[in-house]
Amino acid sequence: MSVAAIAWDALAEGPGEYRTPERRPSLDESKEWCKKLATSHYENFHVATFFLPKRVKPHFESIYAYCRVSDDLGDEVSDPAAALRLLDAWGAMLDECYDAPEHSRHPVFVALRETIVSTGVPRELFANLLRAFRQDQVKPHYESVAELLEYSQDSANPVGRLVLWVCGYREEMLGVLSDKVCTALQLANFWQDVVEDDERGRRYLPADEMRRFDVTDEQIRSRRFTPDFWRLMQSLVEQTRTMLHEGGAISGLVDKELAATLDLFRKGGDAILDAIEAQGFDVLKKRPEVSKGKKVRLLAGALVGKIRGVFS
Repeated sequence: MSVAAIAWDALAEGPGEYRTPERRPSLDESKEWCKKLATSHYENFHVATFFLPKRVKPHFESIYAYCRVSDDLGDEVSDPAAALRLLDAWGAMLDECYDAPEHSRHPVFVALRETIVSTGVPRELFANLLRAFRQDQVKPHYESVAELLEYSQDSANPVGRLVLWVCGYREEMLGVLSDKVCTALQLANFWQDVVEDDERGRRYLPADEMRRFDVTDEQIRSRRFTPDFWRLMQSLVEQTRTMLHEGGAISGLVDKELAATLDLFRKGGDAILDAIEAQGFDVLKKRPEVSKGKKVRLLAGALVGKIRGVFS
């Protein structure tokens, strides 16, 4: 049996909406499938892509669809062994998309092939994301900030580099700045979702920092907020904000349309950290949320940036 056939059979275990169709869809059908997935699964997708140049939007729909399916194959399957089989199958289909694209039958990879041909995006950026999703199945706890940074190299940073690559930027200096923003956004989400992650058996608060501030896993499980926990979260938020702002220098080095999108991402990360701080760093009582008013102000600022980019 071919690798592709094995992958198609394995993917039959996954969520029904993601199963490979019996016949190869056309490019237009595949692009429409990706667009529908992107706009129905992520309410902010329209917002994020609005600020990007129109010519690259279809590429981001196929990239988002790839990321969404990859994430769901890892996260929406309760059995880690089954999730790993699905991710391996998805990885085989990624390889086929690069090595024998005429055999690709899943709409994601039919659409993604056009992005690969048009932009030359390297396989490793997509493959690294899969490595992170596989790691999620076998590593639920993190011992240090260094481990979290290493994890983010695969789980978050490829997304920023994909954005840069598709928009025509290849400079490693920009990639490094993008990595800082993406890692900081990943960490901000971790600090925001401490309770939700605990309920799923995961803990992204680094054990070395917990020990430094005398915070225990039992304390997280019992949702017991203390001055020690306050100091832990205050320190993590401060470190994350510094990284986010260092990476934010990238906005001054790209065209103004892309800068408007990157600023929106960075300010969104700031807004999450602000929400944690406004809650007195007590992420154990409830998940900190960015207010609707704050979101509106962020979008208004990004819109002004896009208009300036178009007419300057």
